[in-house]
Amino acid sequence: MNPRAMLFHGPGRPLQAVAQTAAPLQRGEIRVRIRCCTLCRSDLSTYFGQRIEATPTVLGHEVVGVIESFGPDTDRRDAAVGDRITWAVVANCGECFYCKNELQQKCERGVKYGHFATDPAQPDGGGLADTITLVPGTAWFRIPDTIGTPVASLANCAVATIAAVLEAAGPIEEKSVLVYGAGLLGVVACAMAASRGASNVIAIDPDAGSRLRALEFGATHTLDPKAVDADAQISAVVGDRGADIALELAGIAPTVEQCLAKVRIGGTVVLAGTVSPTPSVPLDPQTFVRRMLTLRGVHNYQPRHLQIALDFLAKEGTRFPFDSLIAASYPLDRVEEAFTAAKANPGRRVAVVTTE
Repeated sequence: MNPRAMLFHGPGRPLQAVAQTAAPLQRGEIRVRIRCCTLCRSDLSTYFGQRIEATPTVLGHEVVGVIESFGPDTDRRDAAVGDRITWAVVANCGECFYCKNELQQKCERGVKYGHFATDPAQPDGGGLADTITLVPGTAWFRIPDTIGTPVASLANCAVATIAAVLEAAGPIEEKSVLVYGAGLLGVVACAMAASRGASNVIAIDPDAGSRLRALEFGATHTLDPKAVDADAQISAVVGDRGADIALELAGIAPTVEQCLAKVRIGGTVVLAGTVSPTPSVPLDPQTFVRRMLTLRGVHNYQPRHLQIALDFLAKEGTRFPFDSLIAASYPLDRVEEAFTAAKANPGRRVAVVTTE
């Protein structure tokens, strides 16, 4: 069967199956046969119209594939045709201001897989397809044999993003960590924080099922933020001073306010969930200064975080039931059903798989 891509033309319009032509590879390129693409929250936001992307496009960036061929003068490292790999969501130039300042995900000439307009005559660049061409500047990594393919897809971008979040948070060992939002990012944060020796990991989410899942992924405590005694429950765990670290992964304004309110003097707040427009949050500069808070924002990740994610899944991550985060799998020709299923399974991923 000839390879094809599922072309997205805009919300409410059916995806179009378009043939992919095998254009000759250029210097530094790698052609990959896709095996699995899990549907990220950003994919759902675009598909259902909450987020605007240039069209037509091939969505999907949480991808695993096998190397099919190398272009001329491509650095093969120690990899071979047939190896399973995944790659950073942004291919970067390595030379611009942001690349030289450890912000490769903000490269001024970057290519962001699954997020740019493509030529319908040669549709490429996203995971909802049979093949993809990796362009020069793409950081790619072989996947350890111990990681299953759908779980490996989670490394890019969910687990890698949390690796970046925890780096921004600083040392975790013996610290109390509030995790606001126990969706997929939240449970990954619980698992990674627990693995790094956090004294307490408190997952805060209004959904009871999400709270139960967080316990399976290393949370020491969970609570419903709507509970009348929610503040008292937090204080009972972290003390009256407040938590050392708060991670905002829900992406809503009220939890940003809670993060800032519930950390101790000298505490750290990392925001990573608010990737879509949200109402403004009041900030009293005097209080912020007197409490000596650190506030960091994290968007996407740097290539090294993807390697950290894979190492975690292959080692410490085996303690946790990551397979349970894959709610269902659909073949590529049923991808619209996959989007519907993904919307119905918040906190888990739906995988789109291709044939061998």
